[in-house]
Amino acid sequence: MPDNPNAEIIAIGTELLLGEITDTNSVFLARQLRDIGVNIFFMTTVGDNLGRIKDAISDALDRAEIVITTGGLGPTVDDMTRQAVADALGRPLEFHRSLYDHIADRFRGFGSKMTENNRQQAYLPAGAILVENPVGTAPSFIVESDRGVVISVPGVPREMKFLITESVVPYLLRKYELGIIVARILRTAGIGESSLDDQIGTEILSETNPSVGLAAHHGSVDIRVTAKAATKAAATTLLDDMQGRLEAQIGEHVFGVDGATLEDVVWQHVQRLQLRVHVIEAGLPGAVSGSWDAGSDLLTTTAFRDPQQAFDYFAADADNVSLREFAADLAERVRRRENVAASVVVLCYPDVAENADVQQGSAIAISTARDLRYRVYGFGARSPLAREWLSRWGLANLWKMLRGPADE
Repeated sequence: MPDNPNAEIIAIGTELLLGEITDTNSVFLARQLRDIGVNIFFMTTVGDNLGRIKDAISDALDRAEIVITTGGLGPTVDDMTRQAVADALGRPLEFHRSLYDHIADRFRGFGSKMTENNRQQAYLPAGAILVENPVGTAPSFIVESDRGVVISVPGVPREMKFLITESVVPYLLRKYELGIIVARILRTAGIGESSLDDQIGTEILSETNPSVGLAAHHGSVDIRVTAKAATKAAATTLLDDMQGRLEAQIGEHVFGVDGATLEDVVWQHVQRLQLRVHVIEAGLPGAVSGSWDAGSDLLTTTAFRDPQQAFDYFAADADNVSLREFAADLAERVRRRENVAASVVVLCYPDVAENADVQQGSAIAISTARDLRYRVYGFGARSPLAREWLSRWGLANLWKMLRGPADE
């Protein structure tokens, strides 16, 4: 199987650089290209400036056989992609009457009058292959040259996705002898990235096909496995083999594959084994229990406005007991008193920010018959990290603690 071609993605639009919109197009494109075996080593974002767009395209052609641009194909003065592609390839723009008539028909179908500036959408670089756009007015085009192939698609996500899947991907499959790249994500919890890296070992992590990489999140780590082969079936076989090797090394930490979420996995485990869980959340409502079935007999929740209210309710002395000690003691007491499989206590001061000069702004504790685990953080609910960190840590440890010896 020959080496697969390299591609570069260029997202065009000043609004991207100003942070006014998020570039989801490049993410979609990268996944589509990955799945057909096209390598991607660079992504570029450039504003609405003709010279800079031209330079970005020219630089990309020095590095890749395929350059895909998104955006800048509309009718306004800041839509410069057509001219930039033409300039980068040293070609003039040509007017396409059939394309102009098609755009006019689209406007008539909308019941709208086409303004004169829409005429510029009927100009394409000389020799371009027209890619008709049945879901919008901005056409796509492909220009083949001795430097490589430039493919330009609209920036409107709905139009871009349709044209990529229906026209561009089939074109690339026809033009290049492509292998297939297939990826799978093993989702782990309750173990840090460095420990997971150590347990997997350098032998597996240094392999190139399939390749294995780690991506850490708050409270969980993803293991991404990517395989390349001539067919999807062959690539999938490589993935299956590698997944088996990984699970032999770190299977106790894997809670699911691809789209699996900790919230769903923990709740499904609770339902399957009919385990009762009591959750106390003070200052951060729904941090652990938010995605579960509040009407289930298996779940009991108690909410407080803030940790001080919980201290007062349980007659605890906040001046002499730390937040961590209170959370741990309360989790143990509630589990025994309510006779539940697990109790979870989340305490989060609402007025403590991440940079506050305190040692304990939040605490979480989990108690089961076999174990007690707890953790404290210096930030409270004012920090945007609070909900994600406490939720991830709590769900990851609850999942591990609720699993019996047979599950491990």
